Amino acid sequence: MLTATAADSQYYLRGELKDEKGNGLQGARITLASKGSYPFNTGSSGTFGIPTSLKVDTITFSLPGYDTLKTAVITSQYGHFTLKSSNRKALSTTLQLASFTKNLQPANLETTLGDGETYSSTIENPFVSTKSFPETGFAIHVDRASYSNIRRFLNQKEKPPVDAVRIEEMLNYFNLKMKAASNQKETFSFSSNLTECPWNKNNLLLFINLQARKINLDNTPPANLIFLIDVSASMDMPNRLPLLKSAFKLLSENLRPKDQVTIVTYGDQVTELLPATSGFYKQQIIEAIEGLRPHGFTPGASAIRMAYRLARNTFIANGNNRVILATDGDFNVGQTSEKELEDLITQESKAGIYLTCLGVGMGNYKDSKLEVLAKKGHGNFAYLDNEGEAEKVLVEEFAQTIYTVASNVFLNATFDASLVEKYRLIGFDNKKSALADRSTVLEGGEVGSGHSLLAAFEIVPASSIKIDSKPVPLASLQLSYKVPGSDQIITERHEAVYNYQPADSCLRFASAVIMFGTLLKQSEFSNSFSWDDLSNLAASSANKKDLLQMEFVDLIGKAKKLYPKTTKKKNVASKPSN
Repeated sequence: MLTATAADSQYYLRGELKDEKGNGLQGARITLASKGSYPFNTGSSGTFGIPTSLKVDTITFSLPGYDTLKTAVITSQYGHFTLKSSNRKALSTTLQLASFTKNLQPANLETTLGDGETYSSTIENPFVSTKSFPETGFAIHVDRASYSNIRRFLNQKEKPPVDAVRIEEMLNYFNLKMKAASNQKETFSFSSNLTECPWNKNNLLLFINLQARKINLDNTPPANLIFLIDVSASMDMPNRLPLLKSAFKLLSENLRPKDQVTIVTYGDQVTELLPATSGFYKQQIIEAIEGLRPHGFTPGASAIRMAYRLARNTFIANGNNRVILATDGDFNVGQTSEKELEDLITQESKAGIYLTCLGVGMGNYKDSKLEVLAKKGHGNFAYLDNEGEAEKVLVEEFAQTIYTVASNVFLNATFDASLVEKYRLIGFDNKKSALADRSTVLEGGEVGSGHSLLAAFEIVPASSIKIDSKPVPLASLQLSYKVPGSDQIITERHEAVYNYQPADSCLRFASAVIMFGTLLKQSEFSNSFSWDDLSNLAASSANKKDLLQMEFVDLIGKAKKLYPKTTKKKNVASKPSN
């Protein structure tokens, strides 16, 4: 049972929370009017105990999948409370799918593992018939780990595992923008473009661009950051702990006096290395980081528990409360299954404490575990393969990485069958384990300040299409999200119109990124183009002044040497799912 103390407490409110069938509800979020927005949670059997200074208070319970309950309570009496199941038919945001096409059944499932490293096996989204399956949806998030991990393999002259390639994260990495945001007062600005498909002249590409509002860091609420750093023996390599030390020192330089940092390490034991310390004392924080040394074997799960406990103890109401976990993901003993880690992080995230995961290393890097932790912690995930990437994630993109402007974000698209015969969502591939569990549905993601997300569909136009001079809606889009500190779901509606225009250099570069990922995945959709086709498109579209885009062109050359030459085959766009 969860308890708390307060110096001015006169009463102790105790009670239990159950569902309509009488089952105790664990992990429900509790707030009291007398405590402001400070969160508490129910224990394993739905029980709780909270000290308060008021004889009569107002208590609020919230739990995903249930209607929120707010009621007056006499704090001297034991309370019995019941939450009713939510009847809303909107897509749930508590489970694991990256994308979801309504009524489409998954294909046969298999499982695979990378050599010495673990990655979640996925199923690539197929072409589907618009007439049979007009509606699809996908989670919006700012994870970018896949691209830097792929770069690490190619720089080592190795092929990346197929399941390490996530095309939506590769597009995310470059923060591509189709045009300047039109309204920075809104949470998101929206635009869409319909253009040619470089690998199939009969098809089209629909790009959807969402740009998150950029917040002024001077006006952001204080940050309560818990640095949770793996210092176990597996981190004793130059591209692991030394790289993380550089990363956290860079991050610390961005701290303001009103921010605070706690450092937790786990090696021989789980240790609170540095108690909550103001960003005013940067040198003290940096010295603590510099003193880190690798040693021992300790389960990461117990370290995560301590990090969240300290985050609750130092919780800043209406602040940015976040645990930043940095590890190779090799939890040597203890709770190593993804399911156990999911449950652990999910329960803690309900208290309003986000999670960022920073992955490092090679050989035993556990991409699948870190991806799960970040998503279940309503946070983001990055892979650091060098100091330049650490600077990009924690300095250049500091606000995107640390400050959330929207959570549980997902987009639904409903295509017009009179204009679109078939379509496929590029990237956002689902885990095979999630598809195997028929109870899973779409999971929303987190978006940081100023981030630009670019998603793409490959479109097979209807043969009978007739377009007048006036653009017509190609697809209706529904964007749903929550803003930090609120449980209210905000819904926006947009239209992607049939407004074909030749691709500009930005969209041509995005097409090259898609082709790169498709070749690396050795996808059936790569049969209609070659590495030379990709090289030519990338070289002609990359911004010569953008170092990341020019590095991308160089990576294509390195990859081309690792993959055998293939003969182009007929287009595969005519293979819809039925």
